[in-house]
Amino acid sequence: MDSLWPWVGFNLFVLLLLALDLGVLHRGDKEITIRHALWLSLGYIVLAMIFAAGVFVFMSETAGYQFLTGYFIEKSLSVDNIFVFVLIFTHFAVPPQYQYRVLFWGILGALVMRATLILTGAAVIEAFHWVIYLFGAFLLFTGIKMLVTVGQEPDMENNRVVNFIRRRFRVTDGFVGHHFFTVQNGVRYVTPLFVVLVVVELTDVVFALDSIPAIFAITTDPFLVYTSNVFAILGLRALYFALAGVIHRFHYLKYGLSLVLVVVGVKMILNAWFDAKVIPTEVALLITAALIGGSILFSMWKTRGMPPEQAAAEAGRWWVPGSPPKPKPPADRGKKPGV
Repeated sequence: MDSLWPWVGFNLFVLLLLALDLGVLHRGDKEITIRHALWLSLGYIVLAMIFAAGVFVFMSETAGYQFLTGYFIEKSLSVDNIFVFVLIFTHFAVPPQYQYRVLFWGILGALVMRATLILTGAAVIEAFHWVIYLFGAFLLFTGIKMLVTVGQEPDMENNRVVNFIRRRFRVTDGFVGHHFFTVQNGVRYVTPLFVVLVVVELTDVVFALDSIPAIFAITTDPFLVYTSNVFAILGLRALYFALAGVIHRFHYLKYGLSLVLVVVGVKMILNAWFDAKVIPTEVALLITAALIGGSILFSMWKTRGMPPEQAAAEAGRWWVPGSPPKPKPPADRGKKPGV
């Protein structure tokens, strides 16, 4: 899409949504209920579907399927972020009424950062077509790595980013309302809420390195890549509050997300190698839906009747940027001699 006006109009629409979100719907600090989060999440999905209909009508059927597939992949991969957000907020004991503000500013930064990555990636692919093979190989590697790390528990106490901030800045002992910064006795401090914000931002940067190449496997049109990313990110906060209470039931969804990256990596490499749609976009959409839907249903079936504490422990085994995996205790620790 060569015209600048769709970009201008879409970004003005996004700014209007953000202003409405924080300035009207979520003014002040209040805990987001599951009911409210579900309605808000549904609202963002409806907006994405209306936009998809516009793409079908005003661009082309192919572009419409590319947007839908890209949006669904980005929406699915954003669940990755939710697993990590739950771990971060739980570790830092962030009060529920402050979590939305952290996610709002974190996602605002994510939108700017992702736009930069998308425009850069599109320019690089256009100038150097062989980069597609690197993207595909990276997705394969990342998908396999995710499969391997599903059972690892992150060591949040030794998170390198958190330790770096605490060494370089004065950090208050506790939260100071919803403030990221505060002044005490004439000295400026950062609050633990700012530390959480930095870890949240870093999480999105790391996961964007997976999700953006994944959507480039569907289309190299920067407008479609950008808009599908934005709609998925805009609904991420609402999706978090809708799923945070039950995310521990979705342990096997991590395997589905990993396999999605492998599938789109294979699609990217094969289509580029043969210069043809060996794996069409519609097929990629169906495979992604089957993997995500199947892993969710399997998770719900496997965790039925499982104690919440055990399910939460299973869901907590994931990777948090900057956190090394916790060393596993010796198998014989705690056993009596001779046992």
